[in-house]
Amino acid sequence: MSDRADTFHSGAGTTRRNFLAASAAAPIIAAAGTSRAAAQGNQGSRAAEDLQRYIAFGNKQSGGPGDDACGAWLEAELAQAGFQTERQYFSAPWFESVRAELSDGTARASVWPQPIVQTTPAEGVTAPIVRVDAQGLAQRPLDGAIALVDLSHARWSSMFWPGVATPVGRAFEGGALACVIVTNGPTGKIIALNTDGREPLYPNPVALLAPEDAAPFLAAVIDGRDVTLTVTGEGGRRRAFNLAGRLDRGRGRWLVVSTPRSGWFTCAGERGGGIAAWLHLARWAVRAAPEYDLAFVCNSGHEYQYLGAEELLHSVAPSPEETAFWLHLGANLAARDWHEAVGGLMPLPGTDSQRYLVVSPPLLPAAREEFAGLSGLEGPYSSETLSAGELSNVIEAGYAPVAGVFGVHRFHHVAEDDARCVSGDAVSETTAAFQRLVERVLI
Repeated sequence: MSDRADTFHSGAGTTRRNFLAASAAAPIIAAAGTSRAAAQGNQGSRAAEDLQRYIAFGNKQSGGPGDDACGAWLEAELAQAGFQTERQYFSAPWFESVRAELSDGTARASVWPQPIVQTTPAEGVTAPIVRVDAQGLAQRPLDGAIALVDLSHARWSSMFWPGVATPVGRAFEGGALACVIVTNGPTGKIIALNTDGREPLYPNPVALLAPEDAAPFLAAVIDGRDVTLTVTGEGGRRRAFNLAGRLDRGRGRWLVVSTPRSGWFTCAGERGGGIAAWLHLARWAVRAAPEYDLAFVCNSGHEYQYLGAEELLHSVAPSPEETAFWLHLGANLAARDWHEAVGGLMPLPGTDSQRYLVVSPPLLPAAREEFAGLSGLEGPYSSETLSAGELSNVIEAGYAPVAGVFGVHRFHHVAEDDARCVSGDAVSETTAAFQRLVERVLI
């Protein structure tokens, strides 16, 4: 299957021409029929249900069973709300490990094969282990060695971040046979890293090691011992799909709301809040924004450097000239904060402040008002100075006005990003603020 896809598939053919409406109408938001307090109460209950439903799908890797089942559920919810739904198919990498470990003959630790996976022989690769620091420096020759890339402490997210790309690139330039990356971060766990979805970044194996498992191998570095890296399994490419729901009323002015649904693991805090908010706004906009055409899009392929979002933006989205507002609901919409307590992390009722609200410059005053008191979001940034993720693609394509949220919570890209990492109340509170912002933009 081709890596790119330019069409949507549904019962009726869809083109960019009939996706857009030709007529224009005055912008109006319908008045709400219930009080804000009552509406938020109902919203909170529904948000909690949607959140738990998303979490229950389990692993969300692109094109896998969880991602596909989640997409089918969202498709049904949009159809029930009155949208015409369509899918855009593309291919994404996959890999199922048989054996993935690092061993020094005494200690043994599981590793995460970094996609697009380059495997080792069945017996593994055995070589001296050499530490590479965060700047890419090593005290011993790397030629013919296994590089133990000891990242600085951070909330990591991508292989493309300079703090990862620099030391890994220098290790391979030095002749390393393989790289094992210690993802030093706030949980002590393996942090999966987004990567290219079309080709492997490096010709040799790359694997991720949890900081909590790294001590024996750092000792092996000091002793100058050999280690064995083994990465075996099966992989290839499989079909994944973006989802679009549209309600073309012929107004000629589109409200677009986008969110990713895929990710490396369960993605409860990373993606759950965005999905719940997206569904709420879709149901709300059908009745509350009758003078606008609606496009609600949900992409897979996020973990492969926004692979699905790029496909969708290039072939489906209404043009910037016919888009009244684009809202992007990215990572960490309302993930839980944690105390670093003796003996482990302890969950807090509050929300992780490492989330960022970005809006077009004219929307800054409204954003400050509507998000006042919401940790991390009460200080919005201008889109002229900050953006990240899929929102950057939207801005670069010329859409305005825009708004978006993104962030990196404590368990971002960690297997333990489960139901403990997010609450329905926090998601509901943040969703209500985004709804108010949409109202202010479109009135």
